[in-house]
Amino acid sequence: MEKKRLYIELENCIGCRSCLAACTQCGGHEQKNRNYVYDVNPLVNRQTMPLMCLHCVDPACARSCPAQAIQIHETGAVLSALTEKCIGCQNCTIACPYGIPKFDEEENLMYKCDLCIDRTKDGIPPMCASVCPSNTLQWLTEEEIAEKQQMHDLGNDKWVTSMPYLEGETNVKVNLPGILQGTTKLF
Repeated sequence: MEKKRLYIELENCIGCRSCLAACTQCGGHEQKNRNYVYDVNPLVNRQTMPLMCLHCVDPACARSCPAQAIQIHETGAVLSALTEKCIGCQNCTIACPYGIPKFDEEENLMYKCDLCIDRTKDGIPPMCASVCPSNTLQWLTEEEIAEKQQMHDLGNDKWVTSMPYLEGETNVKVNLPGILQGTTKLF
């Protein structure tokens, strides 16, 4: 089975928030949203963008956890804190450069997107990508991502959010070609 990654085309987002509704339905999520939709400039326009864990290859959240409660699955997915290990110190929420891990005060536990590991480990798209009507969130092979990259003459340095001054390589790929090239596209 060929490995697939979550691929995000930010400029496609229409703000429908289907991804949020789907996230709460994923197994083991206890009806909690583990991703977000951000209003980019709410007083000026309706531009929105999804914000979710980028599943860093060397995640700051896991590095900062003194209890080793944040595990990295063999697929590369960075999982939510293990209930039996999390001590509620919130180091992970502070360490993440993307502001993703959230802390549940009642449960004294960190939770975040785990890339629907119960689905993606078997090659099934994560819930968010399976319902996105605008192709903002896609579940693609490396080859399919490379084909998309070739459609735009941007170079690798402008292609993904994972730059060295942030967190290095990520398993989720994010593109910005329409925004960077000043073009408008629908899906």
